Amino acid sequence: MKSFELGTIQERFADIIWEHEPIASGELAKICEKELNWKRPTTYTVLRKLCEKGLLQNKDGIVESLVSRKDFYSAKSEQIIEDSYKGSLPAFIASFISRKGISSEEAEEIQRMIDSFKNEG
Repeated sequence: MKSFELGTIQERFADIIWEHEPIASGELAKICEKELNWKRPTTYTVLRKLCEKGLLQNKDGIVESLVSRKDFYSAKSEQIIEDSYKGSLPAFIASFISRKGISSEEAEEIQRMIDSFKNEG
């Protein structure tokens, strides 16, 4: 999957679209005015940039994503692990747990996920 470099505001904008898609561009501008305090031209400028990046499309005034929220954040997580932990998921988990800790419920859920993936593969 293609990697998308987005700033915090662009991610928030994409989240708004994922929450409401498909959405008319005029309605999107109204939501952005309310939630982000943007003027209409700002909304259209950011929309155009994210369309150029291949994340969104604006066809006949209807805005939709070309990449799902799940796929976007999965790729972002993979990139963080690659960049910060040399691609090592165990190193990431060890770092995360050492600072934050996890509950027994979270540990059980993670173990179920691991068992599920082992059974599939």
